[in-house]
Amino acid sequence: MDIINNGLELEDDFGYSRIDRFNDERTEIIEKHYKVIIDALGENIDREGLKKTPLRVAKALQFLTQGYSSKPAEILRSAMFKEDYSQMVIVKDIELFSMCEHHMLPFFGKAHVAYIPDGYITGLSKIARVVEAFARRLQVQERLTNEIRDCIQDTLNPVGVAVVIEAQHMCMQMRGVQKQSSVTTTSAFTGAFLKNASTREEFIHLIGSKLH
Repeated sequence: MDIINNGLELEDDFGYSRIDRFNDERTEIIEKHYKVIIDALGENIDREGLKKTPLRVAKALQFLTQGYSSKPAEILRSAMFKEDYSQMVIVKDIELFSMCEHHMLPFFGKAHVAYIPDGYITGLSKIARVVEAFARRLQVQERLTNEIRDCIQDTLNPVGVAVVIEAQHMCMQMRGVQKQSSVTTTSAFTGAFLKNASTREEFIHLIGSKLH
């Protein structure tokens, strides 16, 4: 069920509008099951504050997992250009929000992505969109890191790719060990970043520098 329909245009108090699209069949299924879940938790599904909660959750979950309908490689190819540039390209501090597949609780943080072109570059915003496309799925941070790396490597075929993600996980902060200040860092490299220590160290130095 990849077809999204039921477009609804909404306008806020500042005059900005957005269009929310949801799959009607999927919304109905999720809404029905969340009514059962809320009832099983001992709440009154008919009280005022909860009457529309299953519907809201159904729409929220579709928004939070909209990456399943994205095609990250096509995002890169949509702005792929021949260019004689062979130095490191870094897009850092890319905000990301995802859902842990083990507990379906959020994790959030920043991604830092670099690649060394070998004849082709891509639009800078496309790197951020690739991060978003993979993050808006049920994920684990380790796989998310690898998926971003592999997509860029396979699509652009650069000399190398580097990805570092720093994130906080609500499954560690709200439940379980409840460690509020913990941050998880994952990294993945290909090509020159993997084989050349000085290239990797340059990347690590640059993403840690406050140049702006």
